[in-house]
Amino acid sequence: MTTHAPAAPDTAPAAPARPRALALAVLCASMLMIVLDGSIVTVALPAIQDDLHFSPADLTWTVNAYLIAFGGLLLLAGRLGDLIGRKRVFVAGLALFTAASLLCAVATGQGMLIAARFLQGVGGAMASSVSLGMVVTLFPEPGERGRAIGAFSFVGAAGASIGQVLGGVLTQALSWHWIFLINLPLGLAAVLLAVRVLAADHGPGLRAGADALGAALITAALMLGIYTIVGTGAHGWTSARTLGLGALSLALLAAFLLRQARAAQPLLPLRMFRSRNVSGANAVQLLTISGMFAFQILVALYLQQVLGYGAAATGLAMLPAAVAIGAVSLLLSARLGARFGERAVLLVGLAMLVVALGLLARLPVDADYPVHLLLIGGGGLVLSALAVLGMSGAGPQDAGTASGLFNTTQQVGGALGVAVLTTLADGRAGALAAAGHPAAEALTGGFRLAFTVAAGLLSVALVLAAVVLRPDVNSMDKSGN
Repeated sequence: MTTHAPAAPDTAPAAPARPRALALAVLCASMLMIVLDGSIVTVALPAIQDDLHFSPADLTWTVNAYLIAFGGLLLLAGRLGDLIGRKRVFVAGLALFTAASLLCAVATGQGMLIAARFLQGVGGAMASSVSLGMVVTLFPEPGERGRAIGAFSFVGAAGASIGQVLGGVLTQALSWHWIFLINLPLGLAAVLLAVRVLAADHGPGLRAGADALGAALITAALMLGIYTIVGTGAHGWTSARTLGLGALSLALLAAFLLRQARAAQPLLPLRMFRSRNVSGANAVQLLTISGMFAFQILVALYLQQVLGYGAAATGLAMLPAAVAIGAVSLLLSARLGARFGERAVLLVGLAMLVVALGLLARLPVDADYPVHLLLIGGGGLVLSALAVLGMSGAGPQDAGTASGLFNTTQQVGGALGVAVLTTLADGRAGALAAAGHPAAEALTGGFRLAFTVAAGLLSVALVLAAVVLRPDVNSMDKSGN
């Protein structure tokens, strides 16, 4: 079977430029709200703990409940978008996310807040899973698509750091409730605009591909896998709990893949993986996001735990890196991709990140910070190129599924990266402290080890991208190799 063409044929009539630009703005603004929510909560955790009397272990569930629902449902939600219409799933997800934000804001107890955060994750998964597929369908021409994906990637790159700044300001100036209340006007406006400006699309219906067994298997596998990963900080990687749940998650994943190979209407058509760019881009993204999370999470910890920065100051210190990534993604990535090809742009970006994380393994940075900022800007090249490559083999009927798959590998990579790298950093810091090193020196030694491992992950991603990915994303892999 031949690999399908890109998400929409280049010969399809394009919508007027202004409505398409407005539709892209709605998609980007909606995703910015969801991305912000992923990081804005982390700054407010101490205030939430004091107000609702969370124990340290229970407090993590205000983050984990969101991550489990979000990462676990992306693939299922993407397939639903292909079957019943991506606009319908997107708007429903935004509405649920907004309503759940209100529940978070008025939560008076631990259980209510955790349940509301889970619902936020469900709504975020629904909206996020189909958004990239909608972008590539809106802009079928390669040059326009590259610019649109660059803008979309800018939102993801900048959102996390902006969330840290905004979370610190709102929590200190008002209260933690406002980090959720701010979503209400934004969410309502986004829903109303999405209903008006996004073109309606109609899938073949649930009967055309409602693989209930496949949906149950993959959702259970992903949720259980992410649950296992986020629990390693408390239980360890070699505990019976971690190994047992991890094995069960892998068994569910294997059963899902077997089901997809045999089902008449699979939830995840395995034909998509016949494209080397689709398979390779998702594998590269898993490694890349695992490593890149080291910069966002570990540098923030270094600034606070070693240099003594406050929450708001840490967010402001991280903002220049986000701006650098966003500027490269928005202003350069599409132009470079059109001229040199997405694979070449990806390789350059990955090389820059390897060098940047390698230099960060020599903390403290001091006067070399501008050099690191320039090199971290390579993330803007990587994110956009990966998105184009990851969607390059999806036909119109599979755009939502491909988008959900791409977002799923991103979430799993992020969860893995945070769990592995923070565990390594804590273990190394503990060993150095036990050996008599001062606290700041011990912490710094832990961060150095984590950055070294992160650079190794990016190096593997660079080699994989060079070997597996094809230079021309628009040439279809007819042979299935």
